[in-house]
Amino acid sequence: MALFRASYLERSLARLRFIATATSAGALAGFALGEMRIMDLPRAAQQAVALAGMCCVDARLRRHGLFRELERRAFMAAGLASGSRVLSCGRMAHPASFRTLTSNPTHVPKRHIRPTPWQQEIGAIIAQAYGVHDFDPETFVCVGSGTPIGYPRIEMDVRPEEWDVFAPVNRNRGDSLLGLCWFPDAPQGW
Repeated sequence: MALFRASYLERSLARLRFIATATSAGALAGFALGEMRIMDLPRAAQQAVALAGMCCVDARLRRHGLFRELERRAFMAAGLASGSRVLSCGRMAHPASFRTLTSNPTHVPKRHIRPTPWQQEIGAIIAQAYGVHDFDPETFVCVGSGTPIGYPRIEMDVRPEEWDVFAPVNRNRGDSLLGLCWFPDAPQGW
């Protein structure tokens, strides 16, 4: 609660059913919200979709894989078999968190590349699953409520070009960037 506005955390908990936590020496070391759902998407019926939510890891324990492990556990809590292909999704507040998707060549949005109509259509459906009321399919910006989310106060070691896709994100309005990628690979035509 010290890192995020309580109202944003409560809204996130209302959308995503599971939270995974980690402790270290009896103290909370990290948490991740998430859920795996089976959704009917255009050209991908009965598709496993991993919806990542907020994730926070104590600064002393970052860069050890805890973020990914917490998210994995939140996804698996639904007890759904993911099948051979998963669409992984998340709303990102900054480039450091977006790196979890940009390392995958199937990620959307990409710097200086307009999302295809199919990507835009799926993006709009996923934004709706997150409860986003105003989604820009050209930029993948989830328009905020008009007030800042209360972004975490962390130092970000990012390259200037990593901010490019975040240019239309208005953090003072509470915007975030929707990111998508496929594991292990994308369907043909993605």
